[in-house]
Parts: sequence; C-alpha cells; structure tokens
Amino acid sequence: MAQGDIALAMVGIFVVTILLGFPIWVTLMAMGVFFGYSAMGDRIFVLLTQNTFSILSNDVLTAVPLFLFMGYIVERANILDRLFFSIQLAARRVPGSMAVATLLTCAFFATATGIVGAVVTLMGLLAFPAMLKAGYDTKLAAGVVCAGGTLGILIPPSILLIVYAATAGLSVVQLYAGAFIPGFVLTGFYVLYVVGRVLIDPSLAPDLPKEQGDTSWRKLSIALLTSFFPLAVLILSVLGAIVFGLATPTEAASVGALGSVVLAAAYRALDLQRLKEAVYLTARTTAMVTFLFVGSWTFASVFAYLGGQQLVEHTIGAMHLTRVEFLLLSQFIIFLLGWPLEWTEIIIIFIPIFLPLLKTFDVDPLVFGILVALNIQTSFNTPPMAMSAYYLKGVAPAHVRLTQIFGGALPYVFMVFITMALLYIFPGMATWLPGVLYKH
Repeated sequence: MAQGDIALAMVGIFVVTILLGFPIWVTLMAMGVFFGYSAMGDRIFVLLTQNTFSILSNDVLTAVPLFLFMGYIVERANILDRLFFSIQLAARRVPGSMAVATLLTCAFFATATGIVGAVVTLMGLLAFPAMLKAGYDTKLAAGVVCAGGTLGILIPPSILLIVYAATAGLSVVQLYAGAFIPGFVLTGFYVLYVVGRVLIDPSLAPDLPKEQGDTSWRKLSIALLTSFFPLAVLILSVLGAIVFGLATPTEAASVGALGSVVLAAAYRALDLQRLKEAVYLTARTTAMVTFLFVGSWTFASVFAYLGGQQLVEHTIGAMHLTRVEFLLLSQFIIFLLGWPLEWTEIIIIFIPIFLPLLKTFDVDPLVFGILVALNIQTSFNTPPMAMSAYYLKGVAPAHVRLTQIFGGALPYVFMVFITMALLYIFPGMATWLPGVLYKH
C-alpha cells in the first residue's frame, strides 16, 4: 500500500472512531503514534514531545484560559440580567423591542464570553420566557436567542480566532480587527430581519404594556450606568488595548480577568463557590484545547509524512478550481464538518489541511479565517445537529417543541450565508480595518 493510501486510511479510521464516540484528543494521539511508529519508528515519540512543548510554550494560547476565566466570571456574576433589562429599556420604542434587546445583549455579552452554550442557556432562562410571556411568537423568540448566542464565535475577543491564529501563524490582533466589521454587519442583519418581520406582521411581537413602555430618562440612565457602562468599560478597555497595540492579547486578557473579578465583587455576586466553578471550568476547557492541539499537530505531522498533504494538494490541483470554486468547496466541507464536530476540532484538525492551499489560490489567510468563523456559526443553528437549539430546548418551557426552535433559527443561517457572500465579494470588510490600523 502506497504511503498516500495509508494516510487516507488513517483519516478514515479516525472519522469512524470519533463517530463511535471515542474522545477526539485520545483518538488523534493514538492514530498519530500508531501510524507514526509504523512509518518512522521511535522518532514519533520525539515528535510528540516536541509538539507538547511547543503548545505549552505558545504565547498566543496563553490568552485562552484568561479570556475563558473572564467569561465564566461574568457569566456567573448575574450581570446578564442587568444588561438585558437596561438594553430593553433603551430599545423600548423599536418594533419587536424585546427581541432586538435580546440580540443586542447577546452581541454585547459575546464580547465578554465567547462560550456559545453559556450565552444561549442564560438568555434562554432570562429573555426567552419574558418574550413568551409578552406574547411573542415562539419561533421568533427562539430564533433570536439561538442566533444571538452564537455571535461570540466571531465577535472579539473570540476564542476561535485565537486558536485559528495559533494554527495559521497569524496575528491575533489583526484577526480581531478584521472580525469587527463582519461581526457587526451580521448583527445588523439579524436586527433588521427582526424589525422587518415585526413591521410586516405586528402580531409576532406585541407592543409592551404602557407601564413598561413609559420609562423616565432618570430610570433609563440609572439602569445604563449600573449595568451597561461598567461592562462596556471593561470590554472596551480590553479590546482597545489589543486593537490599538497598547498590550498583547495575553496582557489584555489578564487585565480583563482581573476586571471581571472586580466587577463581580462590585455587584456583590462573587463568592468562593462561583470562583471555584469558574476556575474549574477554565481549567477543563483549557486542558481540552491543549490536548487537542498536541494530538492534532502529531496527527497532522504523521499525515504529511505519509504523503497525505501532497495527495490532497494534488487532488485539488487536478480539479483545476478557480479561486471562488476553491473557497466554495472548502467552506462547504467545513459546513458539513460542523454537524458532527465542535469548532475546536475543525480549526485544529482540518483547517491545517487547507492552509497550505491558500497561497496557491491567492486567498488571504485572514479573510479565510473570518469566513471560517462565520461558517461555523451555521453549525449551531442547522438541523439536525443544531447545538444552540438543544441548549435552548434544555431550559425552555415544556410546551416549546424542538421543531419550533429549529424553524426559528433557520432564517438566521441564511443571513450568515449572505454575510459570507458579501465577504467573498468585498474582502475589504475584513482587511480594511487591519490595513488602516497596522499599515507600515
């Protein structure tokens, strides 16, 4: 059997194994060591050791646990309910105000924590019942929670972009700057869709009762000053320090983690139990990402040694694809991978297969990374493996059916596709801001 065929067999066995339910990081290491030992002998153990050291000493990845800790502290400090209430008051005159407030709260909260499950679950407990009680259409209410909860995949400080930067050897700072415009464009599409639907059919989102709609400027100002602005100052300080080059992502994440603890203490929502939970969840998630990196780098190295990467490049080259066709093919594959796999596995395992081909097809790695971040959002809202829908179903009232949640989330998937199409046509959406801020 030729080495290229062995590499394909290696991938096939890996896919079958993870579909059977084996832990992905264990499977990656086992496949890498087994096939590596058969091809290169004892040198595979040297490679495994070097990969482990490289991952653990990677400065870029140091920001991951710090941002995770910041997100988990903010999540457990009951800040979200204050934030939702203040934004709802500010948007009270907008059609579908509670749905719009939900989307804006999700977008804002996404900048504090990129943890999709946490945002969807918290908004499912807070905003979803409130919208149903106010007479909102179940599909409309479910859709805004599911779609809004996934925005943290793209909007900085996205953990996905940090992991992609480490995988592709790019600057996290430039990726963050490149993600701002696509992120806010997508959020704008979501808001316009909700407002447009409510204007066409007002029965989907009844107006708030008069006593809720009539709020004094004093009450609104107090709500914003005590909930919106403290979190906004923390987030803008962290992101501003990164984007304007005042601090590295790791340094800014350290300040953000400390700031989240101070903010939680100021709200009297910090106790030993919540702190222990945040530390535990941070350590667990960081360990998962680290083991995935070690396993995937070992797997990818053996795959390339066996001629797998050359086989992929030769196969795609023989297809004589144009630049657009290559982008469509790669994004379609990533879209399909999003059903059975988490975004971490996609970025760490499969993106390295496409990265060497970007230069061949003259694709900017930064633009490609933003497209991937947009694309992966669809996997959270596309049946049958729409994880956002399952997160929401887990906390929704019993009468809410999963099919209703699916139906509410699907329209937002098409808005992601529209945003991706715009980025295909106008790559400057991702490259303009980094070019302005970091031109030499």
